[in-house]
Amino acid sequence: MTRPRKLQRRVKADAAKRDLLVFVEGKVTEEEYLNFYRRRHRRTVNVEIPKFRGGPLQLVEHAIDAKRRNERDAKRGRGRAHDEVWCVFDVDEHPDLNRAMSLARDHGVSLAISSPCLELWFLLHFEDQTAYLDRAQAQSSAKRHLRSGKSLSRTALEALDEGYETARDRAQKLDAKHRGDDSQLHASPSSGIWRLVDSISETPPPKR
Repeated sequence: MTRPRKLQRRVKADAAKRDLLVFVEGKVTEEEYLNFYRRRHRRTVNVEIPKFRGGPLQLVEHAIDAKRRNERDAKRGRGRAHDEVWCVFDVDEHPDLNRAMSLARDHGVSLAISSPCLELWFLLHFEDQTAYLDRAQAQSSAKRHLRSGKSLSRTALEALDEGYETARDRAQKLDAKHRGDDSQLHASPSSGIWRLVDSISETPPPKR
């Protein structure tokens, strides 16, 4: 495995400010979407998105390596470890998906997975989607609602923010549906992006 560039850690003046490290699969859309919430909540949380891109297994391996090094540095008095480490990726047809999920679980890396892809999460902001759909269908439907391609316009980001609570509710209901159907884990359609956005938006505890 190629070792990622060592991430620089900073000692923050405000110890109550939460610190998230988020590895993402895509080159454009995921980072633009998450940066919208990072900027909104920058007073209470720092969200660091490394430049590395890859499939689920590669992302998780890099996340584990970064987590270990940051925790080791923190013990030596060089900054402090991230409060949470996340990976964001699509299900698609990745052959190593189950191994990536198992490694993440074993090493305390949180996952925000969408099936078949991130655009399914976007689609849930505008309409219910309970039937199976593939990547092309999800992307086409999301594009129709957002009138935006891989790069999200400001109008698209605002529309997604406006429909966030509705999308989260629909995603949670899909999770319950799949559990009730005894469906395969992360079956289409489903998305856990809301878990990461909720974490970014979380209000930190008051200082003592």
